[in-house]
Amino acid sequence: MELIVHIVRTGISTVIDVLPIAAILFGFQFLVIRKKLPNLKKVLFGFAYVLAGLTLFLVGLEMALFPIGETMASQLTSPAFIGAVEGVPPVPMDYVWVYVFAATIGFATTIAEPSLIAVALKAEKISGGSLKATGLRIAVAIGVAVGVALGAWRIVTGTPLPVYIMVGYAVVIAQTMLSSRTIIPLAYDSGGVTTSTVTVPVVAALGLGLASTIPGRSPLIDGFGLIAFASLFPIMSVLAYALITERIKRTKRSAAGRDIP
Repeated sequence: MELIVHIVRTGISTVIDVLPIAAILFGFQFLVIRKKLPNLKKVLFGFAYVLAGLTLFLVGLEMALFPIGETMASQLTSPAFIGAVEGVPPVPMDYVWVYVFAATIGFATTIAEPSLIAVALKAEKISGGSLKATGLRIAVAIGVAVGVALGAWRIVTGTPLPVYIMVGYAVVIAQTMLSSRTIIPLAYDSGGVTTSTVTVPVVAALGLGLASTIPGRSPLIDGFGLIAFASLFPIMSVLAYALITERIKRTKRSAAGRDIP
């Protein structure tokens, strides 16, 4: 019974959140464009599916993903698991399995991210197949994996977040100056699509769980910030992917040119 009440409450909240979007869309259609909306029945059914899907997804997050992320962080940082000796404070390398878990969960959630899949498929279609959707998704996922692992290291060590962000964007600026104009907008968008429905809840739960269980860390100060890493590092990885791909193509063209008599 509690579950049904929770689903109903979440559904009502979702309807309230989606109403402004619907009001803007229908308002512009009927008041500005002043044309009848094509396939109105299909659109209304689509909105109903969106509401139902968002409701169940949010309930699932609260019941599964958030608790799992926090529980894994607690288990991986427990003194019994890391083999801590009583009276001896643990060092950052004692939490190596935390970094491994952060990297793998960052990679897996990003690969499954619906928004990234949509962007990658569009990029492959518009580029005429020269940019492969699978390659782009893997490049973005590697960036998130590295970023989340480094973010976990930051939480463990307690080092300041701004230092990582400033150095990271300095690297991005340098890569941008070396990259082709055609890949730069896509690379920057790739950083945004990672912060969506699948990645954000799991990464946020991991960060809060780590900051809550590691001695001397504050969930408010140290628990947040992993999302920033998950947004920044995919830009680096996509730009690096483009530079490496372009370098390989040039090498192949040069080799083909030398083979021609």
